Formats: sequence, C-alpha cells, structure tokens
Amino acid sequence: MVVSAADVNDRRGAQLIAQSLQEYGPDLPRLRHIWADSGYDGPALAGWLEEQMGWQLEIVERPPDQNGFQVLPRRWVVERSHAWNGRYRRLSKEYEFRVESSEAFILIGSSYHMLHRLTQPPPKVA
Repeated sequence: MVVSAADVNDRRGAQLIAQSLQEYGPDLPRLRHIWADSGYDGPALAGWLEEQMGWQLEIVERPPDQNGFQVLPRRWVVERSHAWNGRYRRLSKEYEFRVESSEAFILIGSSYHMLHRLTQPPPKVA
C-alpha cells in the first residue's frame, strides 16, 4: 500500500507501488500481469513496469458500444476492496492529516476484514 498526496497522478502512483514491492523481489514470483483502467494507459508506465519489474500491464477498456454502467472484467476487484474499506468509519472519508495515519487505518481495516473472513465457518456443501 502506498498513500500519497492527491496531486500524484495514477501512473506515478503505480510506479511508487511497484518500487515499494521491489524489496520483495523473488517473494512475488507469481505476479506477472497487472490489469488497470485507462488512467494508467500510456507506453511510459507499461514499458517501465516491463523493464523494472518484468510485469505486463493490460488496460481494461470499456466496450465502445457500452451505454450506462457495466461491470468491467478485473476492475471490480479493486472497486470491491475500496467498498470493503469504506465500511469502516475512519476510511469512509479522508479524515487524516498525515499519510502515516491513513496507512495505519487502512492496515487496521484490512486486518479486521481478513480476521473476520478467517473466523467464519466454512460453507456447508450440499
């Protein structure tokens, strides 16, 4: 997770996230492909990710004939994660003045969500 100022564009934010993941290096062997929306489009970011990290960036675009809202493949995963975080009062709006505080509350909310999922009984198979 990387929390930055609001004036950092999506492509620069993606580079910041990738740079923060470089320290894990061989611990991320399965990560090879990234799906993103059009805010991350452009040859500079795709080339940088390929060169620095060995990852392929694929832009998920809406169909040209789309009218109104439609769930796009792969993009719903990020939106779902934001929705889960938005359930927690401190994450529903931007209340924090310091980046470190924002990061801490995101970690707390994500940890709570994971613990909740881990403690649920397994679904019954019919």
